[in-house]
Amino acid sequence: TSSTKGEGIDIMLVVDTSGSMAALDLDTDEDIKNRKNRLEVVKEVVHAFVSSRHHDQIGLVVFGEHAFSQCPLTRDHEVVTALLKNVEMGMAGQATAIGDGLGIAVKRLRESKAKSKVVILLTDGANNAGVMPPETAAALAKQSGVKVYTIGAGTKGKAPVLRPGLFGGSRVAYIDAEIDDDALKNIAAITDGEYFRAEDSDALTAIYEKIDKLERSEVEELVNVKYTEEFHGYVALALILLLVEILLLSTRFRRLS
Repeated sequence: TSSTKGEGIDIMLVVDTSGSMAALDLDTDEDIKNRKNRLEVVKEVVHAFVSSRHHDQIGLVVFGEHAFSQCPLTRDHEVVTALLKNVEMGMAGQATAIGDGLGIAVKRLRESKAKSKVVILLTDGANNAGVMPPETAAALAKQSGVKVYTIGAGTKGKAPVLRPGLFGGSRVAYIDAEIDDDALKNIAAITDGEYFRAEDSDALTAIYEKIDKLERSEVEELVNVKYTEEFHGYVALALILLLVEILLLSTRFRRLS
């Protein structure tokens, strides 16, 4: 057994799955009808983030009108990404319970023994459901030693979505974007975190990359290493050659003095 040092913290990812995540404003490289919706873009970016955090324990909370833990803290990132893949629009209801989502994440981290505990909360809306106010959840996070990074995803103003057409197919409609920047800034400030805005997929990727660089801490990991001794054959061969040399020196092939 040997000891090796890496970097790791405990991270809870909190993702909004409310109905407004159907908007098509983050995937700006495609024609509207071929775009990924907000949730699909977020899942791709979060998947890449999880894959880059080799030594971390990571968990996942989803929220809409309700909030629940989709994955507990684990170092098995294949489990995290598999459960992330199964996240669907509206699975927790259509409204936005930011406080409840944050509260559940903090509860999962309270018993963590990690030196650094972080929540990354992403939403495209404003708190309009749930039991726990976001400020109360933020205060609980601060009390529990949890830093919260908040991300507002989506454009301001009108955002395009696809709706069923009158005669089949789909049509483009527009919904109001209601990201509560002030509330998200306040959550981050209370917990000594930071607030970010992402209006396209590139900006969202850059945000997770920045958080990735901001949050690094050392962790010691025990590694079991199995050694196989391979030198015996070489030693035996060397002894045989030495014996042959001695025999030759005692015969007519011995060196002339």
